[in-house]
Amino acid sequence: MTSTAPLTIDVVSDVVCPWCFIGMKRLQKAVAAAGVEVQVNWRPYQLDPTVPAEGLDRKAYMLGKFGSEDKIREIHGRIEPLGRAEGIAFDFDAITVAPNTLDAHRLIRWAGASGTAVQGRLVALLFSLYFEKGANIGDRAVLVEASREAGMDASVVEALLPTDTGLEEVRKEIATAAQMGVTGVPCFLLERRYAIVGAQEADTLADAIRQVSAAKARGELNDAG
Repeated sequence: MTSTAPLTIDVVSDVVCPWCFIGMKRLQKAVAAAGVEVQVNWRPYQLDPTVPAEGLDRKAYMLGKFGSEDKIREIHGRIEPLGRAEGIAFDFDAITVAPNTLDAHRLIRWAGASGTAVQGRLVALLFSLYFEKGANIGDRAVLVEASREAGMDASVVEALLPTDTGLEEVRKEIATAAQMGVTGVPCFLLERRYAIVGAQEADTLADAIRQVSAAKARGELNDAG
């Protein structure tokens, strides 16, 4: 029997990226199938850092980005069945605001201080709020309520959000991802050595987890340059 070692997976993603939502679901399946102890950390990325803090009208934003309603319907039509296969009920028509995600990423970072389980619950909740319920996850009241539901101290979150706490750290993490060559999300970093880009199938992710875990158990990662 092949021996395994625990792995750390850092997922670089943005909570307004539908492929990241699909990637999260597939990673959950992969971890369950791989039979390896995995710690998942969520790292920030902004698909569009130019969106103002108050957000933008999503319909106008999407038209500006893709040019026509037909093109938008085509994109959504490609994503929706893939979502259904992973248990996601995408409701793009319910989304009215294209938010800036810096505050959401600050919240995800704070959740990580409470443990990976809390952080994972929060990330899943933010994806669901945005893509399945059309919530404005740039709205601080929405974020405070999400923190409460995820098991965080909502009163602390409510006090911190109006401040700059964590802002510089999140921006540095985003810059670090860019320096590492991350140009698309989701990006799964296994042991901070091996990158898997895109919402790969669960079987593909599970195989990669097993292979890197086995290599780590053999001590091969210690020698990697």
